[in-house]
Amino acid sequence: MERNRLFWASRRGMLELDLVLQPFLDDIYPTLETADQERYHKLLECEDQDMFGWFLRRETPEDPDLKKIVQIIRDSRSRPG
Repeated sequence: MERNRLFWASRRGMLELDLVLQPFLDDIYPTLETADQERYHKLLECEDQDMFGWFLRRETPEDPDLKKIVQIIRDSRSRPG
C-alpha cells in the first residue's frame, strides 16, 4: 500500500487510535519486515472499537497475525522516547 493511502487508512474515527497509529506509521512501520507490514494492512481493516480494546490491553486479538502486529504496536509505545 502506498504511503499516502496508509496515512489516510491509519486515520481513524477515534482520536485515541490516531495517537497510537500515526506515530507508529511514522516511526516504526518503515522498519518492519514485509510480513509485519502486511499484518499492519490487515489491522487497518478492523473495527475501531476492536483496536481500541486491543491497544488498551483489555482484549487480545484471536487471529495470530493481528495478535503479532498489535503486540509490536504495544511494544513500540512502551519504548523510551
